[in-house]
Amino acid sequence: MAQATLSNPSTTLTFDRSIRQSVRGMQTSDGAGVKLTRVVGTPLLRRIDPFLMLDEFRSDEPQDYLAGFPDHPHRGFETITYMIAGRFRHRDNKGHEGILAAGGAQWMTAGRGIVHSEMPEQEEGLVHGFQLWLNLPRKDKMCEPSYRDLQSEDIPRVTLPGGSVVRVLGGAVGDVTGPISGRATEPVYLDVELARGDAADLPVPAGHEGFVYPFAGDVVVGRPGHERTLARGELGVLTPGDGVRLRAKDGSARALVVAGKPLGEPVVQYGPFVMTTPEEVEQAVRDFQAGRF
Repeated sequence: MAQATLSNPSTTLTFDRSIRQSVRGMQTSDGAGVKLTRVVGTPLLRRIDPFLMLDEFRSDEPQDYLAGFPDHPHRGFETITYMIAGRFRHRDNKGHEGILAAGGAQWMTAGRGIVHSEMPEQEEGLVHGFQLWLNLPRKDKMCEPSYRDLQSEDIPRVTLPGGSVVRVLGGAVGDVTGPISGRATEPVYLDVELARGDAADLPVPAGHEGFVYPFAGDVVVGRPGHERTLARGELGVLTPGDGVRLRAKDGSARALVVAGKPLGEPVVQYGPFVMTTPEEVEQAVRDFQAGRF
């Protein structure tokens, strides 16, 4: 596992982002009945360009997750599945197969079309993780599907001066760059474990849209005078700026910090098909029904 200690944080950034809107997720189910919380992609928060959806699944009750996510199609976007606890096996109609284990992630580019499944590799115990949908620009929506499977040891860790630890899936913290790069949306995906008493300053590129989502403990976001507390399970959409300051409200906490370069393109979505015109979505449905995925 790559590890680094950040001893000289940048002094050129202002870390001036704060919270402009906060929402709580909605309880729902997906796949064959997996219970989850949808945080982005609801009537309260339809999307944060370029992000289309964020789901958190978390349960130690087997009946909540055993049915899994059987074969289902996607076209026109990417999915990022990040496991905190538990094990899932993924398969698709292109011959890919692998294990999503605790601490690991899968970055799938659906492109022109893929049919895949994600099924639990356990019959008891805690399952906890996230799936984020990231839009593709129109020019890339019909690209070849691809995968990037990441085990826990593939994701670098950075220890900040105050003791907080950041797992860098995408983007950069200091000189440490996450394994996911080369996307038009230049995604940032950080898992931040906040140490007691530490204020963690995290870079978020100017011009990116982003959010903070605490999933263990409550987190205070923003510089003094502009602070806002987010409770566990409450998503905060960030204001413009070039970075964000986080600290745990009480004790320690853990949060996702996610950001991306907006595409500014039309979004026409029909379930698992995300295109830019109604005609493109209709073609996606016809292609799937005809077995052309």
